[in-house]
Amino acid sequence: MDYRQLGQSGLRVSRLGIGCMSYGSPAWRPWVLDETAARPFFVRALDAGINFFDTADMYSLGVSEEVTGRLLRELGRRDELVIATKVNFPMGAGPDTPNMGGLSRKHILQGCDASLRRLGVEAIDLYQIHRFDRDVPVDETLEALHDLVRAGKVRYIGASSGSAWRMARALSISERRGWARFISMQNHYNLLYREEEREMIPLCLDQGVGLIPWSPLARGVLTRPRPSDADVRSGGTARAASDDYSPRLYDQPSDWDVVAAVERVAAGRGLPMAQIALAWLLSRPGVVAPIVGATTLSHLDSAIAALSVTLTAEECAALEAPYQPHPVKGFTV
Repeated sequence: MDYRQLGQSGLRVSRLGIGCMSYGSPAWRPWVLDETAARPFFVRALDAGINFFDTADMYSLGVSEEVTGRLLRELGRRDELVIATKVNFPMGAGPDTPNMGGLSRKHILQGCDASLRRLGVEAIDLYQIHRFDRDVPVDETLEALHDLVRAGKVRYIGASSGSAWRMARALSISERRGWARFISMQNHYNLLYREEEREMIPLCLDQGVGLIPWSPLARGVLTRPRPSDADVRSGGTARAASDDYSPRLYDQPSDWDVVAAVERVAAGRGLPMAQIALAWLLSRPGVVAPIVGATTLSHLDSAIAALSVTLTAEECAALEAPYQPHPVKGFTV
């Protein structure tokens, strides 16, 4: 396994991160694996040298953190593991729980303590804001995160998806105040959605912020040929069939031209489409460790195998050529 520094920090992570949204409680999403079913995935990942595991408090409403924490404490070497989680999305169910979400000082501090308890660790290696919060002054959010770093509860901080101007403002404020600074951006980036190349990625490259993209395979759309009904939910998996978010992310007819390009390059190489799409992303400037989700061991094995695939300039050009501009997807401007 190859390891890279995350941005300009000294933290070294494996070239793949394991997205733990897939592990927790099936009561939250029908495709989520419980702890027993999740165990082989953690074993396989750790055996392959993967040290980077990413979850969030809202995944299975906390159960993902519990499962991730228990399995990593049992199977892994804590000193070498990089455990990441996120805060923002509501953990309460109604109007009587207004402080159970967002990026206020109150919610960040109490959310961190709750995540530490569920994970069963003394510190979170990478604590990320799960989108920006337009209703809270960014100074309040950044100071709360800085205080967690100073208290030893968090080792590094990162962000996940948002406007480049918000990210630039946050980096500037942290620098001026001498506060802990975002070392990573977990953004929506893959062959079907490349709008991040316009502003966010150049900003991160300039500022030394590492990229750890989510949905590197477009929620499975890039792993299989276009279905006969051209519906992204017709993927033949429980997740695809029940996923109401994919149709909102990948809804342009031109997306299927990109899928067809991946299919052609994969056929020419004799490799699965998933490996081609992931190899392309791994080759992009600034990309440190895509966050991959897997609910079958073959998917995880394929992602690991993609680390050994090097695409030619001609293959990359063929994959990129069909792309058409998209509206902003994955966050609110």
